[in-house]
Amino acid sequence: MSKTPGNSQPSLSIRVASGASGSATAAAAAPANQLRRSFRVRDGVALIVSNVIGVGIFTTPAFIAKNVPNPGVMLALWVAGGALALFGAMSYAQLGRMWPSAGGEYIYLSRAYGPTAGFLSGWTSLIAGFSGAVAASSVGLIAYVGQYFPALGSDRSLFSFSFYVGAFTVSPRALGAALIIVAFALLHAGNLGAGKLTQNMLSLLILLIIGAFCVFGFAAGAGSWSHFQSTHAPLKTTSLLLAFLPIMFSYSGWNAASYISEEMYDTRRTIGPALLTGTCLVIALYVLLNAVYIYAVPAQQMSHAVNVADVAARGLFGVSGKAIAPVISAFTIVALLGSVSAMTIAGPRVYFAMSRDGAFIPSFARTSPRFHTPMLAIALQAGWSILLVMTGSFEQLFNYTGFMILLSSGAAVAGLFVSRRQELREKPALWLKMVAPAIFVVACAAIVGNTVWGAPKTALVGCLLIAAGLPVFYWSRQRRPRIAPVPLNGEASLLQRSMPE
Repeated sequence: MSKTPGNSQPSLSIRVASGASGSATAAAAAPANQLRRSFRVRDGVALIVSNVIGVGIFTTPAFIAKNVPNPGVMLALWVAGGALALFGAMSYAQLGRMWPSAGGEYIYLSRAYGPTAGFLSGWTSLIAGFSGAVAASSVGLIAYVGQYFPALGSDRSLFSFSFYVGAFTVSPRALGAALIIVAFALLHAGNLGAGKLTQNMLSLLILLIIGAFCVFGFAAGAGSWSHFQSTHAPLKTTSLLLAFLPIMFSYSGWNAASYISEEMYDTRRTIGPALLTGTCLVIALYVLLNAVYIYAVPAQQMSHAVNVADVAARGLFGVSGKAIAPVISAFTIVALLGSVSAMTIAGPRVYFAMSRDGAFIPSFARTSPRFHTPMLAIALQAGWSILLVMTGSFEQLFNYTGFMILLSSGAAVAGLFVSRRQELREKPALWLKMVAPAIFVVACAAIVGNTVWGAPKTALVGCLLIAAGLPVFYWSRQRRPRIAPVPLNGEASLLQRSMPE
């Protein structure tokens, strides 16, 4: 047993296996498979802020304005998208209190539906969800850095060879992206304290920049309140749905704190505040930033912008495009650094949890002896992300598997109804707490259904890619018994009862 100073929830990893050997192997297994409780609420909030806020907030508003050229409805859609994200955060707070283990959706789906469902979610996170996002953000980051150092941002091929399904290409931009990935992998695997500090500082910088832009935009900008006057153009339901989908994806990442729940102090008390505070903070920033955009330029003008922040800054402060471009690029670089950092923290906890449960290759359950970070799982994600960068295949993987990421969240929340069905029968008043989860599940089902209906072939390819991981799952299940974290504060029986067979 290892107890972290100041930790009221020391944890012990035990081998779930039949026979008397289980207790004998517990002590030997613990050091190699144990995470340390070192994250606080502020760390969870910082993780959510960096995971959510990215380049999308500069480009998505233009798409919204094109489909819904009504300022009031535009803001209402951002509020509605935020409300749905908040319902998801409220649902995940319940899930996190029920199962306070690392892994997010993997844990929730495994407990509710069995290990196969959990593995498919975790496999999607590995091949596309986190790794693909890290690859895309790193490439985008180097592209923006290339505005200051053109040689670094060049996509000129230095070395390339083709294989059956694509080509492996080395370029200055790809090498720069790979260096970013490696740097954050080394940081978060080798020094937990420095990694947390870096993440928190990047998140704080993002908040300060957006906050300053909004405050100075309203206080000193040359905008007009007349831009908020509603137009009388008819709105179609299809246009509203088209506008709402990218807003939903702009809010994705609100669940980031759930992946580190096992490492949070007093998880059952802190996971809820971390999820709700982080999500509410992002909602407030998104709505406020979009209000500033509308104050700066009319919706019609906004709809033709490539980068809305650029156009808004010109409208508010009268600066030229050449003068404002470096400022926007600098903020984008900070946001992308925060995003890569956050996903390097969150994603590997999924593969670590899978391996510890015996659902994935056992080696990736090993942690750093000194910092108790999932170092091999971090290395796995970094390596796969670099491969995606060099092959340029991350966009295709996103297209094929994007629906599965949302499906996993919806299914995880639906697991609340599965796991608490007995309580719901015995305590009808409990249904009041299930209103937010029900709304979230219905919304996710509608979006996933619409996506699959609109592109059935793409969805089929995505399902085949996800199913391709099943041989790894069955091989891993045969290799070793599961290792489960059992906190020593009365949670042991709960986790042991909920371990899937």
